[in-house]
Amino acid sequence: MELPHFLSLVSLYGSYLRRAFTASGLSSQTIDVDSETTIHFWGPIPKPTQTTQKPSLVLIHGFGPMALWQWRQQVQFFSPHFNVYVPDLVFFGGSTTKSSERAETFQAVSVGKLLEILGVNRFYVMGTSYGGLVAYHMARMWPERVEKVVIGSSGVNMRLRDNEALLKRAKLEKIEELMLPVTAAQLRTLMGLSVSMRFNMFPDFFLNDLVQKLYSQNRKEKIELLKGLTLGRDDTANISPLKQEVLIVWGDHDQIFPLEMATELKELLGEKARLEVIKNTAHVPQIECPGQFNNIVKNFLCGPL
Repeated sequence: MELPHFLSLVSLYGSYLRRAFTASGLSSQTIDVDSETTIHFWGPIPKPTQTTQKPSLVLIHGFGPMALWQWRQQVQFFSPHFNVYVPDLVFFGGSTTKSSERAETFQAVSVGKLLEILGVNRFYVMGTSYGGLVAYHMARMWPERVEKVVIGSSGVNMRLRDNEALLKRAKLEKIEELMLPVTAAQLRTLMGLSVSMRFNMFPDFFLNDLVQKLYSQNRKEKIELLKGLTLGRDDTANISPLKQEVLIVWGDHDQIFPLEMATELKELLGEKARLEVIKNTAHVPQIECPGQFNNIVKNFLCGPL
């Protein structure tokens, strides 16, 4: 049974997140990027008196809750120094499409169209997990538009055997049982692999509320997104070096994409890639250790601010 809004800690925290984004100078906006696809995003509120042009930073969320839930501490940290854009990928939050396309390359093209409409011609891009795949493709497609790339905890170099090993660690048969939990037990499994802290102390009613509020929307389409990935289909890492400088940030206890994948990814992306490992964190170091994560990214993008 779904908790009513006024009893739901998830709904209350969602309201807090929206206030935090608004207080950082962002507003909730929705744009049709073509005749089939609509993208919801959080972006800067235009200020007529603003004379200095800040660089643009695009934050691409992972395969989980909508963007609002994944980037709060980065939005608050970076918005004084950048024009921050935080899109919901297609079938997350308020973004949707009538197209049958489901590949992560389609997500990259959709975000690219959004930025073009907004007049954002050059930008930095940072993606976490599934969003890292999207960020990689954006950098590959538009080397003249993407200035620098941050890839966080993202198995861009994943192979079929990596997915099989992940399911073995999770003790599950299908990837959607892990990435799209429908029970408190499945969510505990996902959280156990994703974060360092233990979730055994959270009661089932709270975890079920999380599942209902954050994972149930567009479940069918999200399963199609998982099946539509172009990367990880066989035992070859089908990626090429990027022309931009690339920062790879990883948690040393990541059980979704183990640390050895980060080491290999650095070699595959070329001589302009560097790797930073954050100790005592897992798959979401931007949430578990935001201070260190943000400073690493800040120094990479533009030196000490």
